[in-house]
Amino acid sequence: MIVTLSAVALLGVLTFALLRGRYVGPFSALVLFLFGFFTAGTGAAATIRAMCLALAEAARHIT
Repeated sequence: MIVTLSAVALLGVLTFALLRGRYVGPFSALVLFLFGFFTAGTGAAATIRAMCLALAEAARHIT
């Protein structure tokens, strides 16, 4: 049986592991960059963008 993972799923798992392990360095920066890059090309990009805009709008109205 062949199991395939998309680059977004693989980089998402690596991102989570790096953030949980509190690793810092060029490899983690590259993984985070690639995760964002590949996520932007998926159908989730519009949802993520809308969520970020809603959080920014809510933060602006806090004060």
